[in-house]
Amino acid sequence: MMVARLDRIFDSFSKSSLFENKFILQTSYSPKTIPHRDKQIEQIAGILAPVLRGDRVSNLFVYGQTGTGKTLTCQFVMEEILKRAKKTNLPLKIKYLNCKLRKVSDTEYRILAELIRKLGGSIPATGLPTEQVYNRFIDIVEGEKQLFILILDEIDQAVKKISDGFLYNLTRLNSELSRSQISLVGISNDLSFLQNIDPRVRSSLSEEEIVFPPYNALQLQDILKKRADKAFKKGVLEEGVIAKCAAYAAREHGDARRALDLLRIAGELAERKEEKKVKIEHVDKANEKMDRDKIIDVVEAAPKQFQLTLLSIINLSRENKDKIFTGEVYNVYHNLCEKTRTEILTQRRISDIIAEIDMLGLINARVVSKGRHGRTREIKLSIPGKILGKINTILHESLDL
Repeated sequence: MMVARLDRIFDSFSKSSLFENKFILQTSYSPKTIPHRDKQIEQIAGILAPVLRGDRVSNLFVYGQTGTGKTLTCQFVMEEILKRAKKTNLPLKIKYLNCKLRKVSDTEYRILAELIRKLGGSIPATGLPTEQVYNRFIDIVEGEKQLFILILDEIDQAVKKISDGFLYNLTRLNSELSRSQISLVGISNDLSFLQNIDPRVRSSLSEEEIVFPPYNALQLQDILKKRADKAFKKGVLEEGVIAKCAAYAAREHGDARRALDLLRIAGELAERKEEKKVKIEHVDKANEKMDRDKIIDVVEAAPKQFQLTLLSIINLSRENKDKIFTGEVYNVYHNLCEKTRTEILTQRRISDIIAEIDMLGLINARVVSKGRHGRTREIKLSIPGKILGKINTILHESLDL
C-alpha cells in the first residue's frame, strides 16, 4: 500500500514539472547581469581598477542588509577584473571566504589555515602557535610577486566569534611584505558594525565604503520576472504571484534573496499538490514556512546564553503570565544556569540579550517606567504556537536539560 502511494508521488514528479530550471532561483546562481546595481558596480570597479596597473588598491568595506546584492556585485566585478588581469598576465589573486561558515572562521587560526589552503598550501587543522600560522601565510603570499585581494564576506560574524584583533593583524600585514601586497574587501549585513570595532581597525579597514540600499517592491518584481522567465515553464505563474513575492520581501528590508526563495518554495508547494499553476495561496504558505524555518535556524545557531535567556522567557510565558518583566526573566535564567553549570551573566548583560531577542522578532519587549524603581522591559513571547513546542525541544536538547 505504502509503495503504491510512493509510486504515485514519484510518478507525478517525473511526468511533469512546473520548473524549466529551478537552479536559476537558487542563491548560488550567478546571473550575467545584476539589475538595479549599476551605480554600485561602477563604484566598486572604480576603487579596484588601479590593481590592473599593478597598484595596491584601498581596502574596501561594503555593507547593507541581507539580500541587497552585495556579494553578487562584488563577485561580478572581481570576475571581470580577473579576466582583464589574465589577458595582461598580471600576477593577481582574488580569494573569497565566507566568515559565517562553521569550522572555518570561528578562530583566527582556522581563518588563516583556510586562506593558506585556498592559496595551495597546507597546515594542520590545529596545534601550531597562531604567530607561526601567520608566518606560513606570509611565506606563501611572498612566494611570488603578486597582488592579493581577500574578500571576507559576513565579516561581522567572524568579529563576533573572535574579536576585531584579527582584522587589525590582517591590515598590518603589508608592512611585513616586500614582494606582494594585500587588499581587503569586507562585506557585512550589520550597518552598525564599523561603529563597534576598534578605531584603529576601522581607520585601516574601511579606507573606502559603499552602502547597498534595499530594493524596493518594483525593483524586486523586475528581478523576479527576469529569473522567473527562465526558471519556470511558460504560463505556470498565476497573475499576481511575482507581485506578492516582491511585496513580502519588500517588508523584509528589500531582501531579493527572500523574494527568490519565496518564489521557488511556492513553486515546490504547488508541485507537491500536483497543481498546474503556482498561485498566490502558494506564496502565502511559502511565507509561513520560511518564517518558521527562519526562527528554528536562529534558535539552533544561537549562543548558549541567548538560548538560556529565551528558554527563561518561554518558561515564564507557560505560566500564563500576561506580563513578564526583566527581573523575573533573570531569576529563571539564574536557576537554569545553575542547572546547566553555566557562567551567570549580570542582569545588565541579560537585558542586552533580551534586546537582541526582541530585534529578531522572537519576543515583543517594550520599556516601561516603574517610577522611582527605575525602568524595566515588559516582555511578550512572539513565537507562533505551531512551532513553540519544537523550539522548546531544541533548547532543552541544546542545553542538555
